[in-house]
Amino acid sequence: MGGVVSALAGASRERQSRKRKQFNTVELKMRMDCDGCELKVRNTLARMRGVESVEINRKQQKVTVQGFVEPQRVLRRAQSTGKRTEMWPYVPYTNPYVAPPVYDKRAPAGHVRRVDALIAPAAGREEDLSTIFSDDNPNGCSVM
Repeated sequence: MGGVVSALAGASRERQSRKRKQFNTVELKMRMDCDGCELKVRNTLARMRGVESVEINRKQQKVTVQGFVEPQRVLRRAQSTGKRTEMWPYVPYTNPYVAPPVYDKRAPAGHVRRVDALIAPAAGREEDLSTIFSDDNPNGCSVM
């Protein structure tokens, strides 16, 4: 009897020690043309374990999934529908002094394309930018 009780106690400790998933909001860009496409995507994503809600904005081609899910698993599941899918590439354009905007004509109103490399410039980059148009640089701009 003692072996059975210790085995059950060990199993319960194992379940408690598992890392719980965080509540995430995953935004995807998916091309959907009709109600059938939208229904197929909604049903596929809603059946995932941990999904709380699925919102689809067909005008912006945007799918928002909320729940206790991992973003990469949601992306793979969305790609299994056969639709071209990528993580939502746009961020709201609010402050022009934070980062240089990367305009995209397909971006929704008030949004610019997300460019993570430009948001956090590398150390010494200011020096590189100042030497691009100098007279000492033979590969500089020919307009000068």
